[in-house]
Amino acid sequence: MKISKRKRIQYRIRKKVNGTQDRPRLSVYRSNKNIYCQIIDDVNGVTLASASPGEGTGVGIAQAKAVGTAIAEKAKGLNISNVVFDRGGYLFHGRIKALADAARESGLNF
Repeated sequence: MKISKRKRIQYRIRKKVNGTQDRPRLSVYRSNKNIYCQIIDDVNGVTLASASPGEGTGVGIAQAKAVGTAIAEKAKGLNISNVVFDRGGYLFHGRIKALADAARESGLNF
């Protein structure tokens, strides 16, 4: 039930949020332990960059901030400054919000 509800929300978001080469999509996945994100060009179907927690990044919100900073640094290396944020069907709260705020502070615009 919970997974199917999130999938419905995901499809509703993806109808509106689409990544292009000029403005790719920053997609977030949250598991119970970790948080992952990818920068995706939907037109060509290519993942441009990804970030996941490494050793010593902490847990919870601290981990999400570290992943947000890491994805922003990788985006800078690829000359990407503007992205479209895809929250992946999760509420914009807690770890998702922490990742987004850290990416914004590190230079990504969305």
